[in-house]
Amino acid sequence: MINLWFALAVDVGEWFREVVEVLELDVADLSQKLVKIVAILLLAWLAKRMVRLLTRRIERAVDDGDPDTLTAAEQRGRTLAQLINSVGSVIIWLGAGLMVLNLFIAIAPLLAGVGVAGLAVSFGAQSLVKDVISGFFILMENQFAVDDIVTVNGIGGRVERMTLRVVMLRDLNGILHIIPNGSIQVVSNRTRGFSRAVLDIGVAYHENVDRVIEVLKDIHRTFWSDSKWRPVLGEEPTVLGVDELAENSVNIRVSATTQPGKQFEVGRELRRRIKNRFDQEGITIPFPQRTLHVGDAGPVVDALRRHREE
Repeated sequence: MINLWFALAVDVGEWFREVVEVLELDVADLSQKLVKIVAILLLAWLAKRMVRLLTRRIERAVDDGDPDTLTAAEQRGRTLAQLINSVGSVIIWLGAGLMVLNLFIAIAPLLAGVGVAGLAVSFGAQSLVKDVISGFFILMENQFAVDDIVTVNGIGGRVERMTLRVVMLRDLNGILHIIPNGSIQVVSNRTRGFSRAVLDIGVAYHENVDRVIEVLKDIHRTFWSDSKWRPVLGEEPTVLGVDELAENSVNIRVSATTQPGKQFEVGRELRRRIKNRFDQEGITIPFPQRTLHVGDAGPVVDALRRHREE
């Protein structure tokens, strides 16, 4: 077995020597370049590791230690970490590639030619430039961050990833929407600072509105005192009063201020409690109905009687 490996090494050495002779390569110079290539790649790998350590340090610095809540500082830290990782990787490996290329050919004229070509291409890549500039201002102004729930161009979802070019939103159905930053006109952020669950509760017209409001206030007091839900509430839910005399119901509006992103689950729990309590109190939640007023029904009755006799 040893002899086999030795023979193989000799054959490879002979093949390498023949290649060097044919191509008239300087073995010493080639060896130096190979050593430099390994050193460049090693430095690039170390630089990438340092970038990764930096982003982890940023994420740890903004972590409040509570896995159940996501603060604005944590969101901004995650977004910044993603951006540094993506941009840093491109810069590091692009620089390493140019340094390796410079060992074999002079890249200064090449870069000058690329610059001229890039100027020509830039006129056809205006949308890409617009995306990058818009992404820069979105991040600098902290308009939204990773894990925010936003509506962009009529598409709502949770921000899963952000780059200088695109925003990736995951909606409730699990669909990932990729939106170029340059096309973003208006952003509605539902999780910045605080959120609010607003419910319109409809009751029948024959119900005593004052009694219904008192029942709703009692539901809110019980909800506010619940140790499970108290941490996600910013303040005790309030009954705003009669908001609308609708076609089929009297609508009473209630509001609950919540931690960012918790308005949906708080709204569901409030609706569940209101429905159960209304059933206990005998308060009617109406459904669409119509009242028909018939005037003189005599001719209609006579016509039906004649039709039956025939």
